Amino acid sequence: MCSCLEFAAHRVTLNDIMSVAHPFIKTTVAAVVAIVMYSIPLNAQTADSQDEAGLLAALAVADAAQAQSLDRQLQRLWSRSGSAAMDLLLERGRESLQADEPLVAIEHLTALTDHAPDFAEGWNVRAMAYFQADLYGPALSDLRHALALNPNNYNAIIGLGSILETFGDNERAYQAYQRAQAIHPHHEDVTKSLERLRSGIEGKAL
Repeated sequence: MCSCLEFAAHRVTLNDIMSVAHPFIKTTVAAVVAIVMYSIPLNAQTADSQDEAGLLAALAVADAAQAQSLDRQLQRLWSRSGSAAMDLLLERGRESLQADEPLVAIEHLTALTDHAPDFAEGWNVRAMAYFQADLYGPALSDLRHALALNPNNYNAIIGLGSILETFGDNERAYQAYQRAQAIHPHHEDVTKSLERLRSGIEGKAL
C-alpha cells in the first residue's frame, strides 16, 4: 500500500500536464480516449454480464424516470466484486471520499485493486480518489484500467471528460461526454457538461 510520500512523488500538476515535456500524460490520455471511443464490449457470457447487457439496452431507450431505476441497478451490479471482503474495501473507499479524505480512500482502494485487479469498479473509484487529491496522472492510469475492464461504465467516461476539461482539452472532453450520453441519455451531469461546452465546440466546428 502506498504512503502519502509516495503519492506526492507521483503528483502531476497542471503545469506538468500542459507541458510538452510530460509524454506519460499525453500517452495515457490517448490510450484512455481510444478505449472509450473504439472499444467493443465482449459478448455476454456470465449471468451478471447478461444482466448488464439487458440493463444497458433498456437504459439507452428509457425515459428519465426509468433511467434512474436502471442506473441504480447498474451501480449495484458494478459494485459486486464477488467477495464480501473486497466489497467492504470498496464501501470504505467510497465513505472516505464522501468524507473528503481522498488519501484514506486511496489506501483502501489500493488494497482492493491489489487483491482484485479484474474488478473494474475498484479502479474507477480509486481514479475518483486520485482526481479529488489532484493526482491526475494516477487518475488517468486507473481510468484506463477501469474502462478496459468495463467500456460501458459511463461514470468512468464522465471522469475522463472531467480530467480532459481540467487539462483544457474541451474537444475531447465533449466527445467523452457524448459517448457517456449515448449509454445513459438522461444523466444530468452529462447533459449539463454538454450544454456548457457546446457553444465553444460548435463555434470551432463552424
